[in-house]
Amino acid sequence: MSVLLVEDDMSIAIVITAALEDEGFCVTHCDTIAERDRLLGERAYQALVTDVMLPDGDGIDTIDRVRALHPDMPIVILSAQNTLDTAVRATGTGAFEYFPKPFDIDELARTVRQAAGASQSSSADGQEPLGDGLPLVGRSAAMQSVFRMITRVLRNDLTVLILGESGTGKELVAEAIHQLGNRRDGPFIAVNTAAIPAELIESELFGHEKGAFTGAVARHVGKFEQAAGGTLFLDEIGDMPMQAQTRLLRALQSGTVRRVGGRDEIRLDTRIIAATNKDLEPEIAAGRFREDLYYRLNVVPILMPPLRDRRDDIDVLARHFLKHAANEGLPRRQLTADAAELLSRQPWRGNVRELKNFIYRLALLAREDVIDAEAVLPLLTFETNQNDNAFGVGEESQTIEGAVARWLTATRPATGTIYDSALAAFERPLFTEVLRETGGNQLRAAQALGINRNTLRKRLVELALDPEAFARRI
Repeated sequence: MSVLLVEDDMSIAIVITAALEDEGFCVTHCDTIAERDRLLGERAYQALVTDVMLPDGDGIDTIDRVRALHPDMPIVILSAQNTLDTAVRATGTGAFEYFPKPFDIDELARTVRQAAGASQSSSADGQEPLGDGLPLVGRSAAMQSVFRMITRVLRNDLTVLILGESGTGKELVAEAIHQLGNRRDGPFIAVNTAAIPAELIESELFGHEKGAFTGAVARHVGKFEQAAGGTLFLDEIGDMPMQAQTRLLRALQSGTVRRVGGRDEIRLDTRIIAATNKDLEPEIAAGRFREDLYYRLNVVPILMPPLRDRRDDIDVLARHFLKHAANEGLPRRQLTADAAELLSRQPWRGNVRELKNFIYRLALLAREDVIDAEAVLPLLTFETNQNDNAFGVGEESQTIEGAVARWLTATRPATGTIYDSALAAFERPLFTEVLRETGGNQLRAAQALGINRNTLRKRLVELALDPEAFARRI
């Protein structure tokens, strides 16, 4: 089997070639679109692996020339432009797979083998190219996984369940699926199911007939009907009352809804996307969420990563929000590298939403157009104090991650000493708390800590902790 590889980075081309040859492929390599077209005009290949940015053009924009020559040949697209726009453009060409750089070379080789053996559509699906202005930002590996999942559901109406902490951007994912998918010309109706009173949620979702209950003075069209031809986004689905869950399950199973007080079944023409910040499996175990509804909703799960798991995105997100703040009338600001690095070390318990609010506040309050770490630090300190007052220092909500981030911000040990300094900083309050609990008894403290008594005694001396001080407090 033969593969045409179009890649102008020789180091990457060598690695890919070796991996594909290990899979039994004969690899032909070129580094320009012109050479690609010449080779494709001379012979057929079982698969094409191509980069996007090439010296003489855009690999995605010229895919139509490839399709004209070999309409059935599977195409695998590689790109260092790890944006949702690139992922959607790649998928819009009918590509077999899209790989953002850096990628797992073994996964790429397996995918090319699957592509070479797969039966592809005889032509592209004709979807017009989609431009910029997409709602999601991020180039981290965690967000690339999200982007790839989004591209997989654009050309179907499968139900999607978006999972993730508050503030991670679940509604933005739902909007992206709607805006980029087959139903983008229809309405996008978002419903926060946790914000609707339990006694009204069925009427809001399914509608009601005049006289169905006290106060129903006219027919009301529910959200399902309002979203006809488009997308219904059910946010905070984990907080939906059990009775409404039963009605929702019936609607999903039958493909119809009945207004409250009505007799007619109304056929649904709506894509369902649901989201929750709760782990639904414990909710199912506790009897608060229907297991059968969970499996109806969880056809395609998309897990939104918390911001602490995508720290590489904090810089680009911060600059993105500064640009949006300027577009909304706030002063135009720029962020220095040290300020971005300081932001990337913060815990951001409120995730992207908290970061956005902070950046808008920073744009408003900063005294200079160029914002450096020195300008950021006072606002971070204020934010930390506000969070401490809100959550209470020492409570469960005060996380280890947050404590570490604040300690690094406040002390910032010299390079090469951070690990030892962190251990010392952690051991002192830990040993203090255990000694307080044991009344200064070193034997019991060592047993509780799971370390040798001599080791404890040595560390107490090094940390200048006197166990007798705790004994006197008893």
